[in-house]
Amino acid sequence: MSARPSLSVIIPTLDAAASLPATLASLAAGASAIGYELIVVDGGSRDATVAIMRDATVAIGAAVRRVVTAPRGRGSQLAAGAAVAQGAWFLFLHADTRLGEGWGEDVRTFIADPANGEHWAAFRFALDDAVPAARRLERMVAWRNRVLGLAYGDQGLLVHRVAYARAGGYRPLPLMEDVDLVRRLGAAGLVMLETPATTSAVRYRRAGYLRRSGRNLVCLGLYFLGVPPRILARLYG
Repeated sequence: MSARPSLSVIIPTLDAAASLPATLASLAAGASAIGYELIVVDGGSRDATVAIMRDATVAIGAAVRRVVTAPRGRGSQLAAGAAVAQGAWFLFLHADTRLGEGWGEDVRTFIADPANGEHWAAFRFALDDAVPAARRLERMVAWRNRVLGLAYGDQGLLVHRVAYARAGGYRPLPLMEDVDLVRRLGAAGLVMLETPATTSAVRYRRAGYLRRSGRNLVCLGLYFLGVPPRILARLYG
């Protein structure tokens, strides 16, 4: 019987052909430090997303790679990926998020500490935009991580499979699936890793940083007040 891999990287996709190759390349750049299996969970892409994954070479660094399908929605897709994952640790990663070259060493160091089985981790948030507004938003996210213990899925979420199961895993929510999970994992357990997770800023450039950030904050506040995620999804856009 083959040994369980130390890490499963789980990526939900939906028409992600434009961003997925860069995400896979970033995984490969840091893969020498840690072995992992790669699971892409597709929610019904109509572009070349699935073909890109299936045609990817072993250069992506994963010992095992596979594509599974699930109902559309990050919560449903991430839950489906975790259900088939073999790793002792899960790394949930968005398809438009690129990890810095040191990600593998950062993860290896974190999971090697037995005490961290009770903790979960996220990477440092970064945006692929040079404008000052992007730096201000990065500082706001760093404050949120440090003070509130709240990390989002676009930072990559690293959690032991036992802690994930104990928390109840991802729920099939149309929005706030990451906030829902990390609240159950517990703010006190968050450990921030040094490597950046650089996410596409296209939503902020399209809507404007102030408007997009304000909308996100309103949605978060309404969620904490108990507004159902299905209603928030319409507001979020």
